[in-house]
Amino acid sequence: MTYNIDFLLATSQQIETALCNRLENIRLARNMTQMQLAEEAGVSLRTIGRLEKGQGVSVDTFIRVLIALGIHQNLEALLPDPTVRPIERIDTRGSERKRARPGIAAEESTPWSWGDGAKNDEQ
Repeated sequence: MTYNIDFLLATSQQIETALCNRLENIRLARNMTQMQLAEEAGVSLRTIGRLEKGQGVSVDTFIRVLIALGIHQNLEALLPDPTVRPIERIDTRGSERKRARPGIAAEESTPWSWGDGAKNDEQ
């Protein structure tokens, strides 16, 4: 059974259910029992059952199952490579971002006006 889902509109629970359903279909297409997959992944049979029902498992378990099914190469497509493109290095003078500072840009965008320091001057 296929589980079609629009990932742009789906809730996290719907996405989890769809992914778990796909994993179950891949296991069945490979003619593997839950026990065989559990042994190959190094997890319990109950964990595989919970995974296939979409009842939540750890990221480690999810990765172990992908490796056991031989589809872990697809993990690379899950998140884009965050490295900076060469043209963007010119703007950053060759340094890589170490931390995010979202508050600084917001503070700098607000222009100073007379009376801003009035509360501090009264003290």
